[in-house]
Amino acid sequence: MSTSRQTLLNSFNELLLPERFKDYGPNGLQVEGKETISRIVSGVTASRALIEAAIAQKADAIFVHHGLFWRGMDGRITGWMKQRIQLLLAHDINLFAYHLPLDAHPEFGNNAQLGRVLGLQADQRFGEQDLGFAGAADFASATDLARHVQAVLGRHVTLADPGNGREIRRVAWCTGGAQGFFESAITAGADAFITGEISEPQAHLARETGVAFLAAGHHATERYGAPAAAAHVAQQLGLAHEFIEIENPA
Repeated sequence: MSTSRQTLLNSFNELLLPERFKDYGPNGLQVEGKETISRIVSGVTASRALIEAAIAQKADAIFVHHGLFWRGMDGRITGWMKQRIQLLLAHDINLFAYHLPLDAHPEFGNNAQLGRVLGLQADQRFGEQDLGFAGAADFASATDLARHVQAVLGRHVTLADPGNGREIRRVAWCTGGAQGFFESAITAGADAFITGEISEPQAHLARETGVAFLAAGHHATERYGAPAAAAHVAQQLGLAHEFIEIENPA
């Protein structure tokens, strides 16, 4: 089966409601390709490697979390940007990208899906634009939680442990580069906060507040939302869908 570009765009917009968010770049159709779409490839980032893999799979559309265009970036189409856009245009592939709307969706978003794979059920939203999730947990210590996250994601976890032996009864999380949400997570009553990245201030805050901070990787925490949302829409419209994982140490 196939559908039109506009129907696919409408379906993504109806699911993710991009108009609700103040974001760092354009959500929706970023590069226009062929009018008729039958096969979607999803991935985390619109890298050249993903575009080349989508071409090999004869995709008509790519759906990602990290698109090509960001607020404040250099607008010139040169170098790596030219190469990516040139491939999309040469093969007439549509590029759809949704950033914060994909983080926030209560079922198919990055945070909801990270909670699912970690066995955490959100009962609270917090932080800027309600992007953060929080819910009950049962871990004897921050170290036990870190071991669990590392085992599930298959990636080293950086743990800023306050060293107080605190049981983890409530966990907050926000995928990607959400280390700035740590204070909001503390205010929300979390015993531990999981995100993708850590900056210098978070280790001090962990020690001074007694709340553990876990950095589990930007890519590693955000590789679940795009395939979940794309698969849902593809099933609705009767389209083929494939998630392609591009290895990334981040």
